Amino acid sequence: MGLSKQNLEAIRDKIRAFPTGPGLYFMKDADEKVLYIGKGKNLRSRAASYFQPSANLAESRSPWIVEMISRTRDVDYLETASEVDAILQEARLIKDIHPPYNTDLKDAKSFPYLEITTRQEFPGVYITRNPKNHRSRLFGPFTAVSDLRSVVGVLQKIYMFRTCNLEISTNDPKRRFFRPCILYNIDQCTAPCGAKVSKDDYRKQIQGLIKFLQSKRSTVLRELKKQMAAASEQQDFEQAAMLRDRIRLIENLDKRGTVDEHVQPEVFVADPAESLTKLQQILGSAQPVRIIEGFDIAHLSGKETVGSMVQFIDGRPFKEGYRRFKIKTVRGVDDYASLKEIVGRRYKRALAGEELWPDLVLIDGGIGQLHAAEQAFSEMEAPIPNLCSIAKKEEILYIHGREKPLKLPATSPVRKLLQYVRDEAHRFAQHYHHILRRKNVIQEGR
Repeated sequence: MGLSKQNLEAIRDKIRAFPTGPGLYFMKDADEKVLYIGKGKNLRSRAASYFQPSANLAESRSPWIVEMISRTRDVDYLETASEVDAILQEARLIKDIHPPYNTDLKDAKSFPYLEITTRQEFPGVYITRNPKNHRSRLFGPFTAVSDLRSVVGVLQKIYMFRTCNLEISTNDPKRRFFRPCILYNIDQCTAPCGAKVSKDDYRKQIQGLIKFLQSKRSTVLRELKKQMAAASEQQDFEQAAMLRDRIRLIENLDKRGTVDEHVQPEVFVADPAESLTKLQQILGSAQPVRIIEGFDIAHLSGKETVGSMVQFIDGRPFKEGYRRFKIKTVRGVDDYASLKEIVGRRYKRALAGEELWPDLVLIDGGIGQLHAAEQAFSEMEAPIPNLCSIAKKEEILYIHGREKPLKLPATSPVRKLLQYVRDEAHRFAQHYHHILRRKNVIQEGR
């Protein structure tokens, strides 16, 4: 059954109140579930284009979109700070919510970063979707990888950093006999591989690059624009066009998010198979650890408290298993009581035999949060599964039934996996409940 004339007019009226800036729009069905997420430079104009009397969606879009509009009963929006923010938020939400009519971004690649391996003696600069070292300096994620590749080429001509994967050490006596690659000969790298630059001088190059990436880049852009104007006056139009393109690329460095705000936790995970095998050994579990459920509590604007649960199967997020919880029995801010409530609500169906128990329950927090979860199982008179909590900053693992906490090394695949689950639960609670708290778009737990 398609849209009624009354419903169509109601949607048009609602869209007229949409802002004219960038953001995301949500097509919802009769049950308030999101069918489709789109982005637009002008939210009002973009959303309205689906519901114009003269719009022929079958020709201009696709039969798929026509079917989606026939199921739509409401439209909502989320305003963003910029078009870049809209691009990154759209991709993240589609991966989280899996709307049925978004076919392109559900399994899309993550957005790339610019990684500077500052912990190395001679840091390299790389474009990567999978940063190798958590202590590297990261910029991004970037929304256009082709522009990023081009601008790195431009920056390399200015800062002459290396992009090779060679292991370079000041203690290697063979360096002075090493023949640098062609980038050294065309003045695009100072060749630390061949001992052509000191460690201190190369560090200054990298510091200059980092400062440039952090800044407004106005000085460099001003100089390039001056050169472009001079080339035009001399009728050297080829040089002027090259400088124009270089200016555009540098300005496009702003088409990026931030590591903290636009989290892509899936890019930082270790090998799941190795992680799960070692996790089973640490827990002393007789059964393989396949299903992990992680919990977190968040406070929205210091008022509303919400809980989240994420589900991982075989070390990978299972988005259909994610849940959110509105706290029902706790007044005020009480993380322990709130956690106890949502753990009890989550596992009452498992206790009744209607759902499977996970192989591990992971709590975001310290010993207090662990005790709160233990209380929830105790009050339900339920067997306590493998249960642990992982505290932020110290990254200490508290395991149910053990007196001493466990401090895993930073390189441990188990620690990386548990951090992934913990950070995903935290992100799901904090960020997406914040931006969607007025929009019923994610399944709520019982």
